[in-house]
Amino acid sequence: MPITTAPARSPRLRRLVAATAVGAISLTALVACGSSDSSSSAKSPAASTSPSATAKADSAPVTVKDPWVKASDTEMTGVFATLVNNTGAKVTVVSGTSTVSAKTELHEVADVDGKPTMRPKAGGFVIEANGSHELKPGADHVMLMGLSKPVKPGDEVTVTLTLDDGKTLKFTAVAKAFAGGKEDYNSGMTKG
Repeated sequence: MPITTAPARSPRLRRLVAATAVGAISLTALVACGSSDSSSSAKSPAASTSPSATAKADSAPVTVKDPWVKASDTEMTGVFATLVNNTGAKVTVVSGTSTVSAKTELHEVADVDGKPTMRPKAGGFVIEANGSHELKPGADHVMLMGLSKPVKPGDEVTVTLTLDDGKTLKFTAVAKAFAGGKEDYNSGMTKG
């Protein structure tokens, strides 16, 4: 006598097998995506989940193009670059640190009573989805205050920016002599 399955079970079994296959494929894709976004190697699983892990260029929500710092013999200088958002959502840079300054702030140059005035950038640097944000003399920049030593042309300064989601982005800016814009980083600035 041939074995037959009840008709009601066969479609249900097919749906279960199909759902299991879709789930396995989804889980495989999720695991693959999660491993490429990790900000550290498999040596330290705790570090890969840390929100302050340094972002790598291939997985970072933000990358930095053409970073440089203005050489300075005073106690202040600026860092410039183009920040590129590699995501489909806006990202905000909320703070920063550097290897050569006691204090690092996000600054803008704004027109106040007809005069360009440098001041902290309220709300940080917003980088639109899949967009970029230029840091340049006379506009938005990263301000290094309380330099521990003069920054000479050719010096390398490490800067770490913190994003609104807690991730950090570390990069090196090379110092160069720059006379354009005639920035006076000491004028109108107060130490805090």
